[in-house]
Amino acid sequence: MIESTRLTKRYGDTVAVDDLTFTVEPGRVTGFLGPNGAGKSTTLRMILGLNAPTGGSVTVDGVPFAHRPRGLRHVGALLDAQDVHGGRSARAHLSALARGNGIPLSRVDEVLREVGLTKAAARRIGGYSLGMKQRLGIAGALLGDPPVLLFDEPLNGLDPEGVLWVRGLFRRLASEGRTLLVSSHMMAEMEHTADRIVVIGRGRLIADESLAEFSARHASRGVRVHTPDPAALEAVLVGEGGSVRREGGPAVRVTGLTAARIGELAHRHRIVLHELATDASSLESVFLFLTTDSVEYPAGDPR
Repeated sequence: MIESTRLTKRYGDTVAVDDLTFTVEPGRVTGFLGPNGAGKSTTLRMILGLNAPTGGSVTVDGVPFAHRPRGLRHVGALLDAQDVHGGRSARAHLSALARGNGIPLSRVDEVLREVGLTKAAARRIGGYSLGMKQRLGIAGALLGDPPVLLFDEPLNGLDPEGVLWVRGLFRRLASEGRTLLVSSHMMAEMEHTADRIVVIGRGRLIADESLAEFSARHASRGVRVHTPDPAALEAVLVGEGGSVRREGGPAVRVTGLTAARIGELAHRHRIVLHELATDASSLESVFLFLTTDSVEYPAGDPR
């Protein structure tokens, strides 16, 4: 189990992680979601003791990870698939990790076989594709057969077969009672993988619930509206407790108000509507809606 309590990290005047509290339980895949720059990688590094918190605490099975000797036996992690010595072979890389953590060398061939790199085990890593490096990083995380596993954007560079393989792997590991935290900015992929999600933006918690709860609470209904005066409509609807997201041109998507209520308010305030339709929003669109204000560099931003 991973427990984060009021975890905070500051770099000068910048707050990367802000009072973050959540728990990752064993036996399930927990998706750790947020736009780029949300603080996901910083949080993972604090879990692993690579960065010291400015405030709060985080433990793995009740103990700060930095206090554990031979850490790969307790937590396996993939943070950056590119952060490997390109001149070494995959077998040499994993063998060095095994020796440093008191892991039998027989595990090296086992994990190479598991990730599909047996035939490439003697090749220099510098000649690997990104997808192959991701597989090698996963092999390193599995090397100590740990009960807790952390993965930061593990699907980058994988082909469709590799994506399906990773989904199945994560499901199997969770079914064995392990604790899995998988960081991503892709809600669509987490729909196929995660049992529970933790969503953050600008370092702060946005959601912490099961995928089913998130879906029922946020994605069951949305109202698409076309109006020649979206600014006026937004002001009225926000004043009535609705949430409005501009979708470009005359289109907005509204949550928190029914289509009937939106129509009544538009009529009362003499706002013309060209379209008013209730639909089921995808979890991806809901995720984008919830994290709109947390995007570090939005497209079209003049900065």
